[in-house]
Formats: sequence, structure tokens, C-alpha cells
Amino acid sequence: MVGDGHRAAGTSLRAAQDEAGVPPGVWKGRGLAAVGLTVGDVVTERQAELLLGEGRHPDADRIERELLAQGKSRAKAQRATVLGRPIEHNRSPETDKAKERVPWLGMHLVFRPPPTAHLAWALADYETRLVLELCQDIARDKTLAWLEDAVAQIRWKGGGKERDQVKDGLIVAVFRHYESRAAESKPLLHDHALVSIRARRPDDKGTWGNLSADSMLANIVAADTLYILYFMEEVSARLGWAWEPREVTPGRRPVMEIAGIDQRLIGWQSTRRQQIEDAMSVLTAKYEEKHGHAPGERASYVLGCQAADRTRPPKRTEMLSLTELRKRWRTSAIRAYGADVVDRLAERARAAAAAVWARVQPVVNIALAAVDVVAVVYVMRGAFKRHHLLAEARRYLSYVLRGRPHEPGLDERIVQTVVDDYTRPASQRMMTADLRALYPRDTEDQAVLRPLTRKRTAPPYERARLAADALAARVRAARRAERLGSRTRPHAVAVPAASRSHPRPFRTGPKNGRLPEPETGVDTVEQTRQTLEAAAAQVAATLQDSQRAREAAHGLRPQPTPAAVPQPHTQQPGTQHTPGRTTGGVR
Repeated sequence: MVGDGHRAAGTSLRAAQDEAGVPPGVWKGRGLAAVGLTVGDVVTERQAELLLGEGRHPDADRIERELLAQGKSRAKAQRATVLGRPIEHNRSPETDKAKERVPWLGMHLVFRPPPTAHLAWALADYETRLVLELCQDIARDKTLAWLEDAVAQIRWKGGGKERDQVKDGLIVAVFRHYESRAAESKPLLHDHALVSIRARRPDDKGTWGNLSADSMLANIVAADTLYILYFMEEVSARLGWAWEPREVTPGRRPVMEIAGIDQRLIGWQSTRRQQIEDAMSVLTAKYEEKHGHAPGERASYVLGCQAADRTRPPKRTEMLSLTELRKRWRTSAIRAYGADVVDRLAERARAAAAAVWARVQPVVNIALAAVDVVAVVYVMRGAFKRHHLLAEARRYLSYVLRGRPHEPGLDERIVQTVVDDYTRPASQRMMTADLRALYPRDTEDQAVLRPLTRKRTAPPYERARLAADALAARVRAARRAERLGSRTRPHAVAVPAASRSHPRPFRTGPKNGRLPEPETGVDTVEQTRQTLEAAAAQVAATLQDSQRAREAAHGLRPQPTPAAVPQPHTQQPGTQHTPGRTTGGVR
């Protein structure tokens, strides 16, 4: 609530926030009306202590005074202010020392944009800074609204075994910070959101209960990718900037960054990251020595957490206002890379955006997106759930659209296509990829694809990209063959033998090699026509046999051909994509 600094005893919260150079926290969420608060109200110290520290009404003091004035006992007055069950610090009778079970009253989320957004916010002009802060507000609030509508569930009935949607919404306290914890102050625009687990059940009485931790924690990555997608769209719409992938670690997921911003500034800003990477290399070497192979994605995440904890610097005692911080950051960046790099940051971002959007079409092919998503998730996880697919679908959209707005619900449509066409049950709660649906009766494709996906020496994400690209190429080839098979052939036209208007030959050898010009007599044209028609008929028959075999083997309902997908969302993207998770997002 007061940044990363220390708060002296006896200092009020507002005074400590002023000294620390951070703004006061504000309340967010649709559940505020149930406790008499409104969106945007400042979070007071007493409100946070009551709601987030004791699970009571944030205006409990006033309610108690009114009940005592009515003649109620103090115990009943205090019980009336408790939202749900009161907090119990249980002592264990099995031990000599008293143990207390620490109650869980809130969830801590961090909304952090990608690194280049921190740089633009810290080094650009005042108007750009305000626009980026607005983009941060909108992306964060939209993500919280999605958590309220689609994720948040409240525990219900005995033991909380059943779940149901919350009645009103969530109650969230948001606190904004401006800098990182590095030993040398660096820009890091991010928001801390403390979500109260107290929420109302959807019954007539309006009773209070606790949120389900399982559903909230399971969808953190999906919320992360949605926040990044919204932030990218807002920045592109308001500033005209585009986004491009940046590979931080070879073979790992790339990071989406603002196009045109000098990459050297990322190194200047990421001193804390460099400390973590140095510690990470030592921990990785010890892991490989112990286990005999490189760590996977999950092991790398655990090692990263250990590296962050070991290199965490102590909190600073000196705090500065945002105006003073921006002056220091600008002076430091100019001293390191020159005034031209800093002053022309926004100009170069706009120029780079024009180049990005000239070669990237802002359209999404749902069929190809579904194949890409299921291939990546299958190789990365094997068995998965719906929220894993949803997170990957949002990564796909962030890369393909590069900041262009997406149609609402498009991510869910991609996931539903994956579930309907390319998955099968793996257990009671998990599903996996249906390989027969991805390439029915195509044993040659499986023979080529599986060695790539099972290559232990390659990182999991690199293997996932190989699988996704191979399957996407197969889908494109099938579509081209299908279009050729259904196209009406023009009549053959005889070309006089003396004519010199020969068509340009297709080159299959070296570019500088000379090939003889083909003959264009009547017999040659007729033979070419018959060959093309025979090949097209054979491809069409193979596709039909594969479709019927799939339906007979799995009892699937007839599916429309890819050409029947609505045209506004089935055009192929302009470039080959490599969706990736950003280093920003919700944690």
C-alpha cells in the first residue's frame, strides 16, 4: 500500500503514500455496491484492515455503533459486521506450542505491461505517459470483469464441495507502483490488485461466502494472456503503434514488444532481470548435473522463482515522486544511448507500425488457429483442460493481430472448434489431442511429425512450433487440393505451332540456369489437362475417404468443409506466426 519503502510507526497511510511517491489505492469491482462502496473510491487504511485483514464489512465501525445504540450486545454487534464465517485462529491440541492457522482472506494479482511499454511510459512525453496509463487502466479493468463473469465461483453447501457464480461480483483494492525493486531505480509501471475472497452467494438471502481458490488460480494464465491482448489493442488504437515478437531465450516463447523501440533500452531497463538470469544459469547447471538433462518448462519456472528469491534486494529507504523519477530515468537513458534514441522513441514506433501492418493482415483463420492451438498445447502438456486452450488461443490472437482489435468471443470460438474437432477425453477431468482427427489415415505425416515433437534435446516450445507449423501446412495443402478439385476446368485451346507466344516456364533448377521452352501443341495441352483432372479427382477421393473413415471410427457428426467457414474470419494471415507468452501480464 505504500510502495516498496518502509512506513514509520505512527505515520498515516496517506502521508506514507505521499512520501513514497505512489498514488492512493482505489476500489474496483461490481461487488462494491453490496458493501456501500463505489468504483474509484480511495482505499482507506481502516477499510483495508477490516475487509482484507478481518473479513468484515469495510464500514463495520459505523454499523457497530448503530447496533449498540439500538441496545444490541457488543458480541452481536460485532458478529453482524462479519461477511460470512468469522475468522478462527485454531489452536492445535496435539502440540505443546500453540499453532495458528493463518486465514486466507485475499488473492494478490499483479498487472504488468511488456518491457517496451515501461520504457515508452518512462521516457516519452507527458501526453504519451497519460495515454499508456489509461491503456493500463482499461486492460486491467476488462480482465477483472472477465474474472468476475467467467471465472469467479463461490463455495456452496456442506464443505464447499459445490460451486456457483457469485451474485454481485468481486471486491478489489488496486495499488499502482512506478518502479522496480532493483538496486538502481528502473521504470516498472504495474498494478497490485488485492481481491477479497468474500462474495455474496446467488440466493435470496444474500449470504456471504468464500471464493473458490481452485477456479481463480487455474485461470491465472488465461487472465494474463487476456490482459496483454487488451493492453496491446488499446495502445495500438490510441497511439498507432504495432507489436512484434522478441525472442528472449532461444527455443522459448517469444515476447510481444512495441515495434521500433531500440532493443538496447530493454537491457538498460532490465537490470533486475539480468541479476535473475545470472543466478538462473548457476541453478540450471546444478540441475543438469543432478538429473542429466536440461530442465523442462515446469522445472525452469521453479528455478526462476528460486533465482528471484535469492537475488531479491532489500527495500529502499529513499523514495521519490514520479516527476523526479522520470527526470532521473531520462537523464540515465540519454547518458547511456544518446538523446536521439530517447527523443525519437515515439516517432520511430509509429514508423515501425506502418511497416508491420503493411505485411500483416489483421484477419484470423479459425480453422488454422484451432490446429495451431491444439498442436502447441498438446506438445507442451500432453493432457490439458479448457483454460489451457483458452490461454494459447489468446497468445495466438496477440501475435496474428499485432494490436488490431479482435472480435469479442473469438478466443472462445477457437477453443470450441478445438474441443469439438481435435480432442478426445484423456481422463475424467482432462482431454488430449485426437491425432486421428488431426491427420486421419496419414501415416506418413505421423512418421515425420512425431520424431520432431519427441526430440528431447529441443525445448518443448520449439517442438510445439514444429508440430503446429507442420499441421498448418497440411491443412493449407488440403484446402488448395479441394479448391482445385471443385473448380470447373476451361476448355483446351489449340495453339498454332508457329506461334512464338510461349508461356513463361516454371523454373525448378538454379535461377541462372536456362531451361528449354515447353511445346504448346494440341496434344501437349490436352495431355496436361487430363493429368490435372486425374490428380484433382484422386485428391478429392482421398479426402472423402478420410472423412468417412473418421466419422465411422469415432461416430462424429458430419462437419462442414473448411471452405464453408464464414469468409470474414477465414482468410489466411499474412505471415507465418509464432505465438508466445509475454513477460508482462497477470501474476
